[in-house]
Amino acid sequence: MKKVFLLAFVGVSAAELVSGFIGNSFLHHLSKPLIMTMLGAYYWASLEREQRSMLVVLAIFFSFLGDTFLMYEKINPLYFMLGLGAFLLSHILYILAYREHKRDEPENPLQGIQKIRFAFPIVLAGTGLVVVLYPALGGLQVPVMLYTLVIVVMTLNALLRFGFTNTKSFFMVFAGAILFMISDSVLAVNKFLSPIDHAGVWIMITYCAAQYFIVTGLIKHRD
Repeated sequence: MKKVFLLAFVGVSAAELVSGFIGNSFLHHLSKPLIMTMLGAYYWASLEREQRSMLVVLAIFFSFLGDTFLMYEKINPLYFMLGLGAFLLSHILYILAYREHKRDEPENPLQGIQKIRFAFPIVLAGTGLVVVLYPALGGLQVPVMLYTLVIVVMTLNALLRFGFTNTKSFFMVFAGAILFMISDSVLAVNKFLSPIDHAGVWIMITYCAAQYFIVTGLIKHRD
């Protein structure tokens, strides 16, 4: 059954990308809410009852809410704030889930200087984004800065799972976290700084891949 849900996730993700290319509003409103719905069903079907994490389920749920709210941001700016808040909660839940999906005894974890070396580009990217966007944020300076801080912390927590899980789980979750940062960066630059050609398509490609890698990587930890 999990393969059926995975194929459905791929299908609705592809439909969302097509809707972005052709500008079909009906297809967009039909497919986008189903992306995290199908990924959540895939997660649920992939694990036994005692292996499932409610933190992951809730992270998927709040991502679903974020997707849904952001569909209506052009109608009312309040929906953008609601979407931002939903994804903020989703990232916090993923941070907690990463900590839950770790072994008690590590094998060759990152040491002090290694942590700094690998964490520095992530922190630099997040800081650079805020510096570039800050003058254009207006009244959203504090919420966007807070959101950026949380997604950087989420990505760092994905990095620090190295040695505390199997190789496949680590690399999938870490790749997903990086892709999430890229997706949100493209969204922020497009919204606040300068329009990007086919921004919606690039945002959704990186977003769908990010969610898939994170959720599947956490499933692989249970394996």
